[in-house]
Amino acid sequence: MNQERVFKVLLGPHVTEKAAMAAERNQYVFKVADDATKPEIKVAVQELFGKKVDRVQVLNIKGKTKRSANGLGQRKGYRKAYVTLAAGETLEDFSGAE
Repeated sequence: MNQERVFKVLLGPHVTEKAAMAAERNQYVFKVADDATKPEIKVAVQELFGKKVDRVQVLNIKGKTKRSANGLGQRKGYRKAYVTLAAGETLEDFSGAE
């Protein structure tokens, strides 16, 4: 995978209470591109952070349906990835979110 694609796969960290609890179990949550695959996410995390990735789980989050004066509309959905690092590996960048 080329270097340009590595930066387009991971859009940023997904910081929530649930993500902070997952970080205690060595899982980190990222918002990822809609067309990103599990192998691409794994390579991107390994190259950007220099850590060994154990596994990747991906979820598609559907946008909420909202009502307005013009009728029903829908917010944009997104895709997020739970990245589990190998035993003994941690991401220090996420320690502030906990």
